[in-house]
Amino acid sequence: MEIIPASETEKPVLRRLLELYGYDFSEIDGRDVDEHGEFGYRYLDHYWTDPDRHAFLVRVDSRWAGFVLVRTGDMPAATDIAEFFILRKYRRSGLGREVARQIFNRFPGKWQTRQVAGNSGATQFWHSAIPVEFYEELLGTQTVQRFEIQPPPT
Repeated sequence: MEIIPASETEKPVLRRLLELYGYDFSEIDGRDVDEHGEFGYRYLDHYWTDPDRHAFLVRVDSRWAGFVLVRTGDMPAATDIAEFFILRKYRRSGLGREVARQIFNRFPGKWQTRQVAGNSGATQFWHSAIPVEFYEELLGTQTVQRFEIQPPPT
């Protein structure tokens, strides 16, 4: 498994993976495709223009397996997983947990993960993926976990 920063030339790959993510998530948020048959992701281009947004692609045996979108900078509380997606084929294999933990370690400090309230599968996943104690709260329509990742010893 490898996690690679998504280059701008890989934007089409990320765009297509975001469509699969949108399809999976439509079961929860009820969203429909647009007139072009796409879910779309309005912030995609920002990941190559905003220094506080970071896009990563996940590969397993040289095949695309998912992505992680991270927001840093002046977030209200912490570094944030904006979007996280692992193809169904790789779910329940431990890949998602390993990807999450490696991403956390790339950005030591305060973190948060968020899920739509009622998305129990995602909440269970984050409970297993967060490698430290966390505080959880319900904020509006989201379940939020807050925690801190220590930098590696020097």
